[in-house]
Amino acid sequence: MANWQWFGRIHTRIYEATGGRIGGKLVGLEMLLLTTTGRKSGLPRTTPMPYYRDGDAWVIVGSNGGAPANPAWLANLQAKNRAEIRVRGETYAVTSRIALPEERARLWPELKLWNRNYQRYEKKTSREIPVVLLEPS
Repeated sequence: MANWQWFGRIHTRIYEATGGRIGGKLVGLEMLLLTTTGRKSGLPRTTPMPYYRDGDAWVIVGSNGGAPANPAWLANLQAKNRAEIRVRGETYAVTSRIALPEERARLWPELKLWNRNYQRYEKKTSREIPVVLLEPS
């Protein structure tokens, strides 16, 4: 198992155990727990994610560290756009969607300033990094 997967599992457990008091912020970025339904297994899959707020939506990015492929959680959301997020001690049912081109054009520069890693990931990959909006259901 890759180190980031191991770290994600530990981060999730700590976040859940403390209601986000520990793990709710990581390297200065607010974090949420995204729970999707596995498109093959049908099982819940929880991933800690940095998030950015845009109005009522939580915005997450499918950077996958600049890897050539999108992250698995994105494929799960594309198969079933309903998910659950935990933000600190609160749980929300959300509907996901990929940002429309005009939304992405507005959000992407903001996101790259908010999380400078996205600039590096964008240079590392040839794919367009997806911007995903999670809206309250």
